[in-house]
Amino acid sequence: MNTKSKRMSAAGLLIAIGIVYGDIGTSPLYVMKSIVTENGGIANVNRELIVGSISLILWTVTLLTTVKYVMIALKATNHGEGGIFSLYALVRKRAKWLVIPALIGGAALLADGTLTPAVTVTTSIEGLKNMRFGDVIPVPSQEVVIMITIIILVILFSIQRMGTSVIGKAFGPIMLVWFTFLGVVGIANLSHDWSLLEAINPIYAIRILFSPANKVGILILGSVFLATTGAEALYSDVGHVGKANIIGSWPYVFVCLSLNYLGQGAWILHNASYHAGNGDFNPFFEVVPSNLRLFAIALATIAAIIASQALITGSFTLVAEASSLKFLPRMNIIYPSTEKGQIYIPSINKMICVVTVAIVFLFRTSHHMEAAYGLAITVTMLMTTILLFEYLGKKGKPLYLRLIFLIAFAFIEGMFLISSLTKFLHGGYVTVLIAGFILAIMYVWFYGNKIRDKRESRNAYVRLDEYTDMLTNLSHDEDYPTYATNLVYMANVKYNKFIKREILYSILDKRPKRAKAYWFVTVNVTDEPYTAEYAVNTYGTKNVINVQLYLGFRKQTSVNVYLRQIVHELIADGTIEPQPQKYTTTPGRDVGDFSFVIVNDVISPQTQLVGYEKWLVEARVRLQNLSSNPASWFGLEYADTVIERVPLILGRPNPSYIKRIKPKDYSNAKK
Repeated sequence: MNTKSKRMSAAGLLIAIGIVYGDIGTSPLYVMKSIVTENGGIANVNRELIVGSISLILWTVTLLTTVKYVMIALKATNHGEGGIFSLYALVRKRAKWLVIPALIGGAALLADGTLTPAVTVTTSIEGLKNMRFGDVIPVPSQEVVIMITIIILVILFSIQRMGTSVIGKAFGPIMLVWFTFLGVVGIANLSHDWSLLEAINPIYAIRILFSPANKVGILILGSVFLATTGAEALYSDVGHVGKANIIGSWPYVFVCLSLNYLGQGAWILHNASYHAGNGDFNPFFEVVPSNLRLFAIALATIAAIIASQALITGSFTLVAEASSLKFLPRMNIIYPSTEKGQIYIPSINKMICVVTVAIVFLFRTSHHMEAAYGLAITVTMLMTTILLFEYLGKKGKPLYLRLIFLIAFAFIEGMFLISSLTKFLHGGYVTVLIAGFILAIMYVWFYGNKIRDKRESRNAYVRLDEYTDMLTNLSHDEDYPTYATNLVYMANVKYNKFIKREILYSILDKRPKRAKAYWFVTVNVTDEPYTAEYAVNTYGTKNVINVQLYLGFRKQTSVNVYLRQIVHELIADGTIEPQPQKYTTTPGRDVGDFSFVIVNDVISPQTQLVGYEKWLVEARVRLQNLSSNPASWFGLEYADTVIERVPLILGRPNPSYIKRIKPKDYSNAKK
């Protein structure tokens, strides 16, 4: 388990503040703005609306973030990792159908991660719009806002390779200043009207839903929900900082957020006649004294960048877990630091960057983005609630307590989902389309594998030790040309003896591949960062070698480099036959050439699957061939690598016979 999950430290608290709370910490930028705008503008607000709205915000954050995620969900970690996929991994044995909420929730969360960077950065840069510095207006139009936003986003995605530890150490102090700033500004405005503290009473939250002062009725929840959209990201990022540091830092963050919402409410009530000359209105920037406005905008921009960071790092974790659960194809993962929970996935980073920039171009203003924001995350929260219900059952909690939990949170989140669905035609459809696309990929990969495993012949695996004599004879059979001195297959040898038949088919059946030595290499990634060990089994031969590599998650998987050392050592101790090189630029070289073979499946025409199952398996194979080059997983980009396609036969093929007949006699045919 990650040591950070065991103890709290000052450095850990600072890093947690730096990389976990960015999303929820920037909610004050747009929540009150959205509530006031949806209600018809500042001229249409009154005390009942403001008190009720803030009460809704405070109790939404209390119930969904504090109770559900900080107090309950953070206990449901899988080897220190959190998030909906880790939660699914803990409960998947309880029922097969639990994969459905896991797939839906994961896809929705990944989709929401593309919108968060766009809306937060755009909102903060809009604070500069039409601000005058002397005789100059640096940001005179929305087009300039868009340009600056895109530049910031591209830079943000470019630094992801540095890792969350480096970024967290840099962002931690800044976010501490940000939350302190939120609290100080909030309490400064609240000091003009302490009576606003009555919003702490939940009765006002309930009343405003049915009050005529609230012109949108229950739909106000769509704006209120924006205050807690970072809760799921908080859970996903637990592997980066540890649960103890999140639990320890959350109370300070929550108090600062609450004070800021109360302060914005106090300002709105005392400035009901306010009129924005340029049509733009954001109470967050208005509550700040004019001489601190530029500082507030700069700080908000940095905080918005950090908000994006929380979702990006959370997306990396989710994708890595999805790959391990066989929800997504395997991807090239980089570990920038010594902490296994801190990862970087180049392909995902590029995809999120492209989609986020496209969203900025599509929506153009933060107000339009807010219409789409939050819809997908409500779905994720509902799915997490279902999985947590099962997790509590696994932990032996009484059924009545589990049902109270399920009904209470499903009702609350269901209400938020209904209110968010009204935004579907105003932009919500974008996140739904993105989530649907991701869900389709995960569905195809997961169920395509299921069908393949179910329909694959029982003879798909064979015992490697039963073929050692045949391989040894082929190695010494001079009737066949030498294919390579060392023929290496990247193959998962199970229980030190079982191997897929297609591997031996590649060697023996396609065209016998003669080699001095046949290597079957399995790469095992350990939980330690710098493990570098190997074990060999030659089955009593000098030509057939099963190598189990045990590499730490930070060790570069350059299999060809490690294998060259292994060959040299095995030759030296007489385990395998010598490989003297007659022609070489390196005097005394005793290790021959290498040829690496990676086997990919293609659907055989003999496969008997039909209809839906056949389409699903074919789509899965196409995804496999479109995903990253398998050679990159093992550091073989510059080695002599061959990608072989082997026919995959699923189901029992019906034997096909053709009848032999005599040649037709055309001797009496008319000329």
